[in-house]
Amino acid sequence: MHVLLIGSGGREHAIAAALRRSPRLTRLSVAPGNAGIAAIADIVALDPADHAAVIAWCRQSAVDFVVIGPEAPLVAGIVDDLAAAGIPAFGPRREPARLEGSKAFTKELCTEANIPTAAYGRFTAAAPARAYVTARGAPIVVKADGLAAGKGVVVAATIEEALEAVDACFAGAFGAAGAEVVIEDLLVGEEASFFAISDGTHVVPLAAAQDHKRVGDGDTGPNTGGMGAYSPAAIVDDAMAARIMAEIVEPTVACLKARGTPFVGVLFAGLMIEADGPKLIEYNARFGDPETEVVLPRLKSDLLELMVAAVEGRLAGRVAEFSPATALTVVMASKGYPGDYAKGSRIEGLDEVAARPGISVFHAGTKAGEGGAILANGGRVLAITAAGDSVASAQQAAYAAVDQVRWPEGFCRRDIGWRAVARERAGR
Repeated sequence: MHVLLIGSGGREHAIAAALRRSPRLTRLSVAPGNAGIAAIADIVALDPADHAAVIAWCRQSAVDFVVIGPEAPLVAGIVDDLAAAGIPAFGPRREPARLEGSKAFTKELCTEANIPTAAYGRFTAAAPARAYVTARGAPIVVKADGLAAGKGVVVAATIEEALEAVDACFAGAFGAAGAEVVIEDLLVGEEASFFAISDGTHVVPLAAAQDHKRVGDGDTGPNTGGMGAYSPAAIVDDAMAARIMAEIVEPTVACLKARGTPFVGVLFAGLMIEADGPKLIEYNARFGDPETEVVLPRLKSDLLELMVAAVEGRLAGRVAEFSPATALTVVMASKGYPGDYAKGSRIEGLDEVAARPGISVFHAGTKAGEGGAILANGGRVLAITAAGDSVASAQQAAYAAVDQVRWPEGFCRRDIGWRAVARERAGR
């Protein structure tokens, strides 16, 4: 099969690497890709937002199957447009993709399907939103309803901070994404990410991971798109995974099917594991980043076959097999991220790092420079993934690899996996 993968980040590099392992794959093209992906796939200069151009290229290049990586094209309806052109594509259509495109949509679905989540209110004007915050108190969470490029969520420790977040949304800080605001109670527990693949009726669980959103060690500083992750997540054992499927994922798929808008693709549930069980924080309608960089290296099953089976409605009875090994990834970011940062700095040593046993180097924000040089071209730039027989051993291997990268303009957290390592040391 000739597969076109849409996207340019570390997630897409990990997806591309997994697709390359499929015996069904004959050609892999990626649009727009990055410098790392260029080593394993054909790079195509396409704008994912230009659906007509994507369709024309698919027809011209005899593409058999399209895989959508990022959320924006999904929310914009690229799968609908590809389907109308007779081109099979992996990912949800526009309406079910609202699970990610609208936090209020997801909250209402949770109410309809009795899915455990935080109590909330939704608002289209500042005055009632401010009144709600004052009545509920703090800590409290303020979210712009729409896509805000990983931003638009404030976990407010005080009422004043929450009111400032409300005002920022309605003042246009997040554009159209902040025209509606969801305000919800703060869930307390331990976060986890859970992935499953659906054909609209049947759901196959994939794996759980734990992301590290804060920029600094010890979960300090501002939120980011993710500074590292590990999988499997220690907090999600088999019993908890069964509860997540039964209480959250399967009711979601059943509700969307009953509405006549079946979800086909990857469901990424952001969860809080509380003392009484799992609660849904939010849904993403695609693979997560950097979780994909630890989930897919562990996947033993054929990813392309699973994707095709989902699109063709053939997931019944299937099981996704994973290595029991732990995978841990450390994100290397440009200094200044998640604030202002410079682009164009040179990164060296990546070939030596990639040659280390058990190490994968996924490019998240890179471009090719003169003479084959690798240049930083984003905030999150690299994801260095290691495998090990424990979180501690994977962590040790990952940081040994990170320390071999020569990039003075970059930085990383030094404690990815710290909760799980502490549990291992305590013998839990």
